[in-house]
Amino acid sequence: MIMSRRLASLRIKAAVCLGLAFAFSGCAARKGLIVEPGKPPIVYEAKPVAVLQGKASYYFGRWIGRKTANGEIYRAADITAAHKTLPFHTMVRVSNLQNGKSVIVRINNRGPYVKGRIIDLSLVAAQRIEMTKAGVVPVRVEVLRKIEVLPQPNRQLTARAKRAAEQRAAQAAEEAGKEKPDTRSGPRGVFSFLRSAP
Repeated sequence: MIMSRRLASLRIKAAVCLGLAFAFSGCAARKGLIVEPGKPPIVYEAKPVAVLQGKASYYFGRWIGRKTANGEIYRAADITAAHKTLPFHTMVRVSNLQNGKSVIVRINNRGPYVKGRIIDLSLVAAQRIEMTKAGVVPVRVEVLRKIEVLPQPNRQLTARAKRAAEQRAAQAAEEAGKEKPDTRSGPRGVFSFLRSAP
């Protein structure tokens, strides 16, 4: 009895670990997909609108708490960047050419105004591509185009449709000579699923 419980527990843990591994590998494989908890996924076209190459720097310190060029307040946790000409709210992928790491940032400021530099990253964005030690690194900047994703809302069965489906299931069970199926909600219930809207 104890051994069977332990075995069942180990099987559940293995299934959960495998599920998480597949989920993360699937997300990583889709390079243009960004998923934030509680928000719909953001998908970008695989081919960038434009590609720029040059040097990137980053800014923080006295800038924290001050207004950016588009009127937002610069916060330490922002994943944003400054560019001389790209429109505000443009999303760009910045790749550190020294280590291959990349980050997607939103343009909300103007600059940098130092010759040879094409983009100025916020502190968190710079940390993501591990450029804070060097300060200035060669980068590739890809201007991204967002693909609009319209999530189709799911709907549950109405009470009337649920009763009708339960009756059909009960009739089918009687005809087959089986006992009445479990129609309670939950993982084992027949009607615990969501049916996508047509």
